[in-house]
Amino acid sequence: METDDRLDRGRKAYARREWLDAYGALTSADRGATLGADDLERMATSASMLGHDDDHLLILERAHHAHVQASNVLPAARCACWLGITLLIRGETGAATGWLGRAQRMVDREPGDCAEQGYLLIPSMMGLAEEGELDAAYAAALEVGRIGERFDDADLVALALHQQGRVLTKLGRIEQGLALLDETMLAVTGGELSPMVTGLIYCSVIEGCQQVYELRRAQEWTAALTRWCAEQPDMVSFTGRCLVHRAEIMQLGGAWPDALEEAGRAGERFARAMRQAAAGEAAYRQGEIHRLQGRFAAAEEAYRDASRCGFEPQPGRALLRLAQGSGKAAAGAMRRILGEATDPLRRAGLLPVHVEVMLAVGDLDEARRACRELEQITEKHRGGMLGAMVAHARGAVALADGEAWAALVWLRQACASWHDLEAPYEAARVRVLVGLACRALGDEDTAALELEAAREAFEQLGAQPDLALMETHAPASRDAHGLTARELQVLRLVAAGESNKAIAASLVISDRTVDRHVSNIFTKLRVASRAAATAFAYEHQLV
Repeated sequence: METDDRLDRGRKAYARREWLDAYGALTSADRGATLGADDLERMATSASMLGHDDDHLLILERAHHAHVQASNVLPAARCACWLGITLLIRGETGAATGWLGRAQRMVDREPGDCAEQGYLLIPSMMGLAEEGELDAAYAAALEVGRIGERFDDADLVALALHQQGRVLTKLGRIEQGLALLDETMLAVTGGELSPMVTGLIYCSVIEGCQQVYELRRAQEWTAALTRWCAEQPDMVSFTGRCLVHRAEIMQLGGAWPDALEEAGRAGERFARAMRQAAAGEAAYRQGEIHRLQGRFAAAEEAYRDASRCGFEPQPGRALLRLAQGSGKAAAGAMRRILGEATDPLRRAGLLPVHVEVMLAVGDLDEARRACRELEQITEKHRGGMLGAMVAHARGAVALADGEAWAALVWLRQACASWHDLEAPYEAARVRVLVGLACRALGDEDTAALELEAAREAFEQLGAQPDLALMETHAPASRDAHGLTARELQVLRLVAAGESNKAIAASLVISDRTVDRHVSNIFTKLRVASRAAATAFAYEHQLV
């Protein structure tokens, strides 16, 4: 009787998604009397949702054997399929292949078709997508979907539909792919799927949205995932991934302290679950926020942790090197990572940083090439985040090229896009460039307004490196004889006898930019040579 009570409590807790109570009651009932296959499956799912991955596999194996003993061949085969898929995701290829082979033989011996044939296609569908065989992966996903629809298997249909969407986005058919992901999410948010499939699809869809820079959808589905996780406070599985997604969204939204906290919690959960790559992703996110806040030592350590876990710490580490004044190291890192990246959308995320680094080290030609490639990649997808990235890069290149009018057109577009996306840091960075473009056109009043607005945003965010950089953009004072802060820096180096090339290296700007500053200095001071500029500087105590 006591065992029956515990079993009843476990089943009811499972139905309410109270995973800790369900697992405890079912485990207790199992000690009193061996559970049947269905209850073992419930206990296995509860273990998984609590993050007990090894226990989940052991219990699911017991469920498989219990189904076999009861001559329930297809349920046994389905358990074997999930064992194989889970082990494959964990990287245990040998054991995974064994379980999938067993499931295949069991299904082959059964007369007629069945839904389990669709589950057996899932590893192939996933593998083809990972290997870049996208057309074959799409065909496999279509077949999985047809089997799921034929046997009215909601999990199978959702897994297939979401995979079709992911593949289409990788094929460049982004709008079609996103439409399929949205359709999949109707089943997810409607509670039509099993708990584990719900979590898997939540994470995969959000990742898919982020990979194509669909920020609005990523924000929407991350909020939905957060609510789903909050409804199950005992749950550990999927909450780590949820926290990483939330951290990235919070970072873009300017809530940096909260983002850092979320990324830290995610890292702790991934570490406990022995998920190295995911822990690396969480460490990288922490590094990004530390870098933006000017805590360079903490950022360095976080990037190192990410690398230890096998997660590529670029382009964040390159931007850290740039902020530390090591433009050469930043440029080398960006050239290396771009050389390795082959996926166009991955390159789209790297190219804006490459533009920034190349402009900083004075390689305007390479910055132009990177900008052109970014435009080509995003030609059909100019809206949203990708559109903001392209406009930002084009404006920065045009400004460096001395084309302030053209720069303003693109920079105004970028600023509006970042504001629409509620990304205050990116918007503030663009406003700095808008201010500099206005100054180059002689409109110092507007330049002052734009630069002040950017400064206020950086202060609110706690973006210390950007605030420090703002000092070089301070408006000219009367005592400076009309020279900007940057022009004063250049004049002092000229007076010290430095060549334009040496000045460019010292200030981490291009030779051409130095030439332009020197020309402006000569014009404003009404001198015709470096010697005359030097004499003026000493005479008027500018050095």
